[in-house]
Amino acid sequence: MASEKLASKLQRRLHWEEVDGGLQPAPRAAPVPEPQPQPSAWAPTARADAELSAQLNRRLDINEGAARPRRCKVFHPYSEFPEFSRRLIKDLESMFKLYDAGRDGFIDLMELKLMMEKLGAPQTHLGLKSMIKEVDEDFDGKLSFREFLLIFHKAAAGELQEDSGLMALAKLSEIDVALEGVKGAKDFFEAKVQALNSASKFEAELKAEQDERKQAEEKRRLRQAAFRELKAAFST
Repeated sequence: MASEKLASKLQRRLHWEEVDGGLQPAPRAAPVPEPQPQPSAWAPTARADAELSAQLNRRLDINEGAARPRRCKVFHPYSEFPEFSRRLIKDLESMFKLYDAGRDGFIDLMELKLMMEKLGAPQTHLGLKSMIKEVDEDFDGKLSFREFLLIFHKAAAGELQEDSGLMALAKLSEIDVALEGVKGAKDFFEAKVQALNSASKFEAELKAEQDERKQAEEKRRLRQAAFRELKAAFST
């Protein structure tokens, strides 16, 4: 123990003698800062390439049937398609639901195939995929009701090729042909737009629907009353 204390004292004395003699202990070297990465001038281009790559990958997933469906925002057909009347949108909605065999709110490729066959204009597999692709806004590989309405919007605006599958669908999907007296989808929509130029068209259509419901309810009550009267006659 005494020898350790003596050795410690000798080391301290040697240290101070070196300091007094001008020998300073070497200072510690300051750490060299690591170089910071500089922003690349190609960052916007790289980001755009990444977005394009993501879109292409999703398109490949859709083609292979491996894409996950995207959540859609709430769709308001009356506000997004103001050129269509309430009655027309309801008729098209009924038609959409008729061919939505899966009752999932979409018309997929097989359901579209059945629709075109029922309308008398069957399409090839590639033709059906091309039809969906032309209005497939969310790249999910099937038709939502909004995209279904978009077909008729494009037909009325003259944005579809005359020999395309979508134009065939629009022309063969005439709603209430006998009532409207039209022969083609474009004339049908033009007639609708011209008939709905009044500022109060929405209120008038709503009132007409209410009147129709009242008339239907009145007829139902009359039928029930007639049945009760007939039943009473047989009971006596």
